[in-house]
Amino acid sequence: MKIAQAAKQLDLSTATLRYYENIGLIRPIKRDDHGIRDYTEDDLQWIEFIKCMRNAGLSIDALREYTALFFEGDDHTLSSRKNILVNERERLVEKQKEIEETIKRLDFKIDSYEDIIHSYEEKLAHQLKTSSI
Repeated sequence: MKIAQAAKQLDLSTATLRYYENIGLIRPIKRDDHGIRDYTEDDLQWIEFIKCMRNAGLSIDALREYTALFFEGDDHTLSSRKNILVNERERLVEKQKEIEETIKRLDFKIDSYEDIIHSYEEKLAHQLKTSSI
């Protein structure tokens, strides 16, 4: 499959696919006789994994390290790969806590505006009532 087709199927740009290949997130893609990238089903599945991990918030650096270890094989990299994922998960959980705290602050601020608006509306209603008497 050519790069344009792969990009469309994966909902990524061709520039992103080239970038991922250049920085080592995906193995060098085999080329046809004319030097044009020819993506295999295995390539597409790996890119889907990388895309999923990026969407989940994993850093490029962590994914580069994970990818390098993965391509070395399972013999001595399983624990290291697991540790990368555990560390990234912990980082994301911490980020989630920060987001939850920010949401709570926003909720508090929104509620305080609701109180201010309600008081303001009551004041206006009272002024209208007393001015028309």
